[in-house]
Amino acid sequence: MKAHSDEFTIEKMGQVLKVSRCGYYEYLKRVSSKRALENAGLVEEIKEIYKSSRGTYGSPRVQAELQRRGKSCSRKRVAKLMKQEKIQAKMRKKWKVTTQPSKKVELVAPNYLEQNFIVEAPGKVWVSDITYVATQEGWLYVAVVIDLFSRKVVGLAMGDRLETSLVVKALKQALYKSDKNQDLMHHSDRGSQYTSKEFKEVAARHGIQLSMSGKGRCYDNAVAESFFHTLKTEETHLCNYRIREEAKMSIFEYIEVFYNRKRLHSTLGYNSPVEFEVAWENKLQAVI
Repeated sequence: MKAHSDEFTIEKMGQVLKVSRCGYYEYLKRVSSKRALENAGLVEEIKEIYKSSRGTYGSPRVQAELQRRGKSCSRKRVAKLMKQEKIQAKMRKKWKVTTQPSKKVELVAPNYLEQNFIVEAPGKVWVSDITYVATQEGWLYVAVVIDLFSRKVVGLAMGDRLETSLVVKALKQALYKSDKNQDLMHHSDRGSQYTSKEFKEVAARHGIQLSMSGKGRCYDNAVAESFFHTLKTEETHLCNYRIREEAKMSIFEYIEVFYNRKRLHSTLGYNSPVEFEVAWENKLQAVI
C-alpha cells in the first residue's frame, strides 16, 4: 500500500485488500519503530568500529566489519546512518615523492614487475619506497618493504638522514623476518639509494632479483606509494611530533598494531594482512 500511495488512495487500497485505514497506520508505526530500534543498535556498532579504526573507516569498511560481526545491512544504509551522525573517514592529503632518481641509467634495473600487483603466495614479490615525516626536530625518513601478496609491511627502517643504509636496513629486516625468500623479486623506484652498490650487493647475496619502475611511470610502484598515502592520512598528518623518537613510536605502533593486524583491506576481501596470510596458510595445510 505504501509503495502505491502515489497512485491510489489509502481508502481505495484498504477496501480492495480488506485493510482498515487505522490498521494500516498502526502497522506503519510498528515498522517504523522496529527500524528505528535497529538503526539505533547499528549506530552504536558503527561508532565502535569507527573508533577502533582510529577514525579511518568510511562506509565500505564499516559495512564490511559489520558483516564480519554477523550484521546484515546495505552499504547505502550504513552510509546514511554515518552521515546522520556526522561520522566520516579522515580526508586524504597530497604528498610529495621523496627519492631522487639515479642519473646513471646503467645502474637502473629493468621493470620486471610491470604493474602485476597480484601475487599467489607470500615472499615472492616485495615492493619498497621511502618517504619523510615532519617533526619539530627535523625530518624523519621512513623506508618500508611490503609483501605484495598480503600488503603486509615486512620491513621498516627510520632515520634522520636519507641514506642508502636506510633501505638496506629495511630489506635486511624483511629478510630476517621472512623464511620464504626463494625466487624473490624486489621492486622499487629508481632512487639513488636503490641503485647504489651497497644495496645491490645485499640483494645479490640473497639471490634477489631487482626490478625498478620505468622512467616517469608513477603507477609502477603504486602499492608502496598508496601505503605511504594511507600512513600519512591516517596517522602522521594528524600528529604534531616534537622529536623524531615520538614519530618513530607512532609509526611503529600504527604499522605493527593496527595496519598489519587490524586494518581491513578491500584488495584482500576486507581482511587484514595478517588475517589474509593466516587464511592462506590454513588453506595450504588443508590441501596437504
